[in-house]
Amino acid sequence: MRILSVVGTRPQLIKAAALFPVLRSRHDEVFVDTGQHWDDAMAGDFFAELGLPKPDHALGIGGGTSAEQVGRMLPAIAAILAGERPDAVLVYGDTNSTLSGALAAVTAGVPVAHVEAGLRSFDRRMPEETNRILTDHVARWLFAPTPMAVANLAAEGIRDGVVLTGDVMQDLAARVSGEVRDAASALPPIGERLGLRLAPGAYLFATIHRAENRSPEAVRAWAAILAAAARPDRPVILALHPGTRAALEASGATLPDEVCVVAPQGYRSTLALQLHAAAVLTDSGGVQRESAWLGVPCLVLRSSTEWVEAVEASGGAMVVVGIELARAAAELERLAPVESSGRLAEARAASPPLQPAGAAEAIVAALEGAA
Repeated sequence: MRILSVVGTRPQLIKAAALFPVLRSRHDEVFVDTGQHWDDAMAGDFFAELGLPKPDHALGIGGGTSAEQVGRMLPAIAAILAGERPDAVLVYGDTNSTLSGALAAVTAGVPVAHVEAGLRSFDRRMPEETNRILTDHVARWLFAPTPMAVANLAAEGIRDGVVLTGDVMQDLAARVSGEVRDAASALPPIGERLGLRLAPGAYLFATIHRAENRSPEAVRAWAAILAAAARPDRPVILALHPGTRAALEASGATLPDEVCVVAPQGYRSTLALQLHAAAVLTDSGGVQRESAWLGVPCLVLRSSTEWVEAVEASGGAMVVVGIELARAAAELERLAPVESSGRLAEARAASPPLQPAGAAEAIVAALEGAA
């Protein structure tokens, strides 16, 4: 088959890196990067780190509102479809690039394959929720990562083309996590680059990037959570999306010195920083799942999550706290008491290795079986 894959953000590059070796070993892939995450800090370095090929088409579309991004992506992808004439278009997740790839394909009469189909937060205020629903309803192949995702699709009347595949991000995390389990070798290079002294359990790791956490009120709320969590002997390392950094500056909120704001980190560094942290605070779906697989306590800084099964399977180690200061402080004290953080982090790093989900093989097999 000739498959045109559309990516545009860091999480999509991670998913593509998990699927890429299997897909390209058996099929002809045309790789399109919309440039939704448009600078080297957000995406550029990921290509080299994850072993991804140079895109066949790099659109350089970034910045602007969702409507502006989709408005620029649609004709650009349509022109590529006309020239490349693929048998299918493969899209990942729930971004503007996902929706644009799906709409351009269905308009051109090309079948759509959606990786991470069926996820629902049931919060229509999230642009990602609209993107994933619309994509699912035009897709021919719907690759669901969890049984709940399959059930969500069935509840919407979508049964044909649905395949339970497992999570492609687990495949890549399993492949890479063994490289960062040794804190003595994994943490010093990161600490030197960031100008920090890092030790297992002696810091918290945070990421914040969702649109709902960029309003001035939301920024002030999560800034208060991080400020309360940070201590001189246990700082917070906040890997901050450029858009969220701008929102922080515009809000007037301030962070103490114990909250170390750094640029988004590479894939291996992010896994290492999660694994050896006392706990993770995040609004990222990808980081939620990685923390769950690594066994790291996680506070989800959102009012809802599409990864309900990860929360339920965590045994209380992952908690949706929103941006409520009192609840976040109480859950952090429960999950990561300062006096035992180091011991717990060392025990996690020594735990059995993460096993792959086999999602990449399942996705390619489904494409071949239904072609």
